[in-house]
Amino acid sequence: MLPRNLTIICVALVVSAACHLIHRRTKAAMTVGEAMEMIDRFYVDPVDDRDLLKSAMDGMTSKLDQHSQYIPPQDYQSFQDSINQEFAGIGIYVEQPAKDAPVRVITPLVGSPALRAGILPGDEIMRVNEEDVSTMEIRAVSERLRGPIGTTATLLLKRGDEEVTTSVTRDRIEIESVIGDHRDAESRWVYRLRAKPNVAYIRMTSFGDKTVRELEDVLRDLNNDFDALVLDLRGNGGGLLTAAVDVSDMFLTSGRIVSTKTRGGVIEEEAEATSGTLIDPDKPMAILIDHDSASASEIVSAALQDHGRAIIGGTRSFGKGTVQNILPLEYGRSALRLTVAKYYRPSDQNIHRGKDDDEDAVWGVTPDEGLAVDIEVPKLRRLMMLWQEASYPSLKGIDRRAAAAQKELEAPEEPEAQESLEAQADSEAQANSESQPVAQATEKTTIGIEAAVETAGVEIAPTGTVWELDQQLVKVVERMLGEDDSAESRDAEESGTEKNTEKDTTEKNTTEKNIEEKTDQEEEKTDQEAESAEKAA
Repeated sequence: MLPRNLTIICVALVVSAACHLIHRRTKAAMTVGEAMEMIDRFYVDPVDDRDLLKSAMDGMTSKLDQHSQYIPPQDYQSFQDSINQEFAGIGIYVEQPAKDAPVRVITPLVGSPALRAGILPGDEIMRVNEEDVSTMEIRAVSERLRGPIGTTATLLLKRGDEEVTTSVTRDRIEIESVIGDHRDAESRWVYRLRAKPNVAYIRMTSFGDKTVRELEDVLRDLNNDFDALVLDLRGNGGGLLTAAVDVSDMFLTSGRIVSTKTRGGVIEEEAEATSGTLIDPDKPMAILIDHDSASASEIVSAALQDHGRAIIGGTRSFGKGTVQNILPLEYGRSALRLTVAKYYRPSDQNIHRGKDDDEDAVWGVTPDEGLAVDIEVPKLRRLMMLWQEASYPSLKGIDRRAAAAQKELEAPEEPEAQESLEAQADSEAQANSESQPVAQATEKTTIGIEAAVETAGVEIAPTGTVWELDQQLVKVVERMLGEDDSAESRDAEESGTEKNTEKDTTEKNTTEKNIEEKTDQEEEKTDQEAESAEKAA
């Protein structure tokens, strides 16, 4: 009888302990639920339960780091589309200049149903399938343009003083994350610099589900037929941690890529490079970064810099070294984006910039010596316009400064933030499963479509090609090709050569006086020292 009683007692203790823990964990949730119920019953004005829940969740996550957040149902689908790099729709980017103003087309995407249907930049969307959307907010218009592949959306557009009706058949829109320098006559990306065709150029805008496959295809097509490679990660706010590891592995044959550490600094995982690369390890390589290069971009940059595989140019990166998991809530209708770990570069140096870290602290990725280059704001804005026109050819020929001035007149106080229709394709990449880690920055400005309409009154360089404007690109290319000596250094080398010739002549002429020969040698030494000093500078 005693053993049975002892078993019952042990089971009761276990159940009691479990109940105690569950009570402790659910007590706070019960309090929140009770408060919501009281507000619903007694508050003077009616309040939507979803708004209360979102406010409560936002309040909880506000006590965490800036990268942890609640993702409500109305945003979760866009998150999934972004990371999947595809969505079902008509394929346009839009903006809403002012509240209650019509949603306006920025540009249709290359190869999209919208482009084939003749939709143009500047078109205002007035009706969708006979429903008036002229005063709806941008998210509501986006929802109405979404729909199953193969279905039709009939749009009434206002184009200047006329109205245009067009029907667009929805299709699968793929969002490319690996793009080139310019497009050819058939709108295909060319992954070589126009000014230096012997240099391969690949720009990555995010790290999504398809990024690794896209990059593999490009590298295989290039087939090592280039003298140097530039990987441009400027404006790339990150994405999937796994994609960053796989991209790094394409260029490394061995060694650590990144390590992640959880609470208490415990190493959770160390990603190692595998043998074999898609490009010749002897081909020089450079990575371009800027203050908006974050997270997954920093993993790739740091890994290749620490292993000496690539030189780094541009400006210091963002400093976002945390990993987020997307934890579904409400049976997958919403989610919690939660920071679960920090990651460290192969040298074990910290990447994350804490809230109290200054410029002298160790964080982020810093360009190599001599490759830290700033671009003047007018030139940068002109450069961004050229990048946008390469990505979206329909923007060519549009006076966007005039459009910006008009936009400012329409919304002088509180212009709505621009948003990419249906997928927010140039927004931050997000994860779509509980187990998928995301390395992502939330505070960034993408070099992409959101700058398509420039701020009125801001100076923009009137002319210039990409090669003439992009000083950061020029610097790393010249370094890789051995063309980065300054004119002064070349002059010094020529001067040194002349002095050497004078020295040889002097040594052969034995009839010269010793004092003259000594003077020539001293002058030669002085010139050589000056030449060395110029090179070191």
